[in-house]
Amino acid sequence: MKIVPLAFDSFGARSMATFIEAKTPVIIDPGVALGPSRYRLPPHPIEYQREAELWKKIKEYVSRAEVVVITHYHYDHHNPNEVEIFRGKKLLIKHPEDHINRSQMKRAAFFLNQLKGITGDIEYADGNRYELEGIELTISKPVFHGTNNRLGYVIEVCADDGEEKFLFSSDVEGPAVQHQLEFMIECNAETVFIDGPMTYMLGYRYSARSLQESIKNLITLIEKTNIRTLVLDHHLARDLKWRDKLKDVFQHADGVRVCSAAEYAGIKEEMLEALRKELYARYPVNC
Repeated sequence: MKIVPLAFDSFGARSMATFIEAKTPVIIDPGVALGPSRYRLPPHPIEYQREAELWKKIKEYVSRAEVVVITHYHYDHHNPNEVEIFRGKKLLIKHPEDHINRSQMKRAAFFLNQLKGITGDIEYADGNRYELEGIELTISKPVFHGTNNRLGYVIEVCADDGEEKFLFSSDVEGPAVQHQLEFMIECNAETVFIDGPMTYMLGYRYSARSLQESIKNLITLIEKTNIRTLVLDHHLARDLKWRDKLKDVFQHADGVRVCSAAEYAGIKEEMLEALRKELYARYPVNC
């Protein structure tokens, strides 16, 4: 099993798109988007260019996949407007009506309507296990998107090819809540992709208490599982100083590699949203 991060915030746009290369190839959350406003500025043209590049790459990998997992219905995790890419694919999706908030329920209904005539091989994956050729997927029960249910729920994914395990957290914003962590520990994966605490909104939409809970839970994950590589990205990679804020995690890593998705992929980090003010100063835009 080979884990290929396709698009993450450390690549330059909002996403957690990930490809699992196995006998049955799987893609998780094939979507990419831009933060509509940062520092009271809209996305810079360089960000739009990067988003287009990453979406092209995601579509290429969707064509290789047999199974598509969609953990929730935010647009950086799915794209309801180019559903033709899912023709002939098996879709394992977050339940569109159970454990879901009103906004995501509307998005899920629209997505399913768009899929009519494209594929009928759609299963609601929450809490289920799938034995595929060469790989087993275990899907968590719904967990909070963040620290409560205001933004709805997501499903976590554990992939096991018999030799190693991979965990994909989706948008847990931490994990700051115990039920998010429990599935991670149960998965006991060697490679873990987590979106991390939302430190760029610390004191505004993310509390210091939630940050401390996330740090504590990440350390627990390191201490209680077989983890060897911990990739922290997405919400966390919207903060240029995220490593400073999570220094306790690095100090407790004890042989575990802690890195961004860009570092994991061996490419240069380009956290363009966090650099938006600098982009406008360096490359002025004529209105």
